[in-house]
Amino acid sequence: MKIGLLTAGSDSPGVNAAIRGFGKAVSNFSDLELIGFRDGFSGLLGNNTLDLLKDGRLSGILTEGGTILGTSRVKPEAVYENEQFVDKTQQVVDVYRQNNLDALVCIGDKPTQSSAYQLSQAGLNIVTIPRSAENDIPLTDKCIGFDSAREIATQAIDRLHTNASATHRIMIVELIGNTSGWLTLGAGLASGADVVLIPEIPYNFEVIIEAIEKRKKAGRNFSLVTVAEKARPRELVDFMEMAARKKSGSSEERERAIERIENNYSAQTLLLANRLENATNLETHITILGSLVRGGTPTAADRLLATQLAEWSLKMVMDGNFGQMACRQDGAMSSVPLAQVAGKNKPVPMDHGWLRGAVQVGTCLGVGCEALNA
Repeated sequence: MKIGLLTAGSDSPGVNAAIRGFGKAVSNFSDLELIGFRDGFSGLLGNNTLDLLKDGRLSGILTEGGTILGTSRVKPEAVYENEQFVDKTQQVVDVYRQNNLDALVCIGDKPTQSSAYQLSQAGLNIVTIPRSAENDIPLTDKCIGFDSAREIATQAIDRLHTNASATHRIMIVELIGNTSGWLTLGAGLASGADVVLIPEIPYNFEVIIEAIEKRKKAGRNFSLVTVAEKARPRELVDFMEMAARKKSGSSEERERAIERIENNYSAQTLLLANRLENATNLETHITILGSLVRGGTPTAADRLLATQLAEWSLKMVMDGNFGQMACRQDGAMSSVPLAQVAGKNKPVPMDHGWLRGAVQVGTCLGVGCEALNA
């Protein structure tokens, strides 16, 4: 049996641990071959391969961030070429067959899962492994890279906390999070942030200002705010929904319209900073961590998760369990159909323990408690 392996999409710590785990597991079987494709689906389209089991390529990579295979955000079903998007799925099928592959394993983020599903629908034997610093891939407890990103973010916020206290400022820390607030909420709780703003809960400026003013009256002339990059104020969300309803009919059309409108309203974190500074008379600074949380040494938890998912995904290949994503559910290894993952989001549930904990310790979530219970 000959297996192909690639890493695609945005980077996350722990991917090399997954590559190593899969390669080491394959090397236990004399009848298995393994090749890697460089730079994600871009390398697959160009048939850019390397032998992962030669020249000690798997040696010493367990603790390294990044990916020895390289990655890209190219999607086979939508390759930008000559000022238009071209579907190159058939080209991938051709390369798969040229290499006499029996299976292709894709380690990647949420868009990668969708691309992998398209390839599965085209007849290829596909298994995927979830990796995402944002933890936004559904139907798995955690994604590779999330634990490391949360640890990096928490340490950064801890350092800003001491600076905020010393300088009597409002420190706003923006974290990655397009559709879900797992990273912002987790790091915010772990670092004792005073305000945590996530995409799932449109925030009210007045509620945040009230919380900061309350701290000032108590003698704490500083505040720490963590905000996901796509967290939005309630007034903007209401406006976008109203505009989308006027422009489109079905729910899918409205979602696309909201996305288009939202692209015209960036820099919401800057607007938040300006409003807080004007309302509280506290100097306000913004720190954007961005891709910082995607790099560096993976935590022990991520290395363990990556190794487990890698070993399990090889078992799925050998069992012929294709068109599936390897996952961990309630602490146990499992798999779910890609059809249930592709194009789906993983929002923080409103009854999640992290949100309940935030409320109980007095963290401001940008809304009143009654809004959370609604």
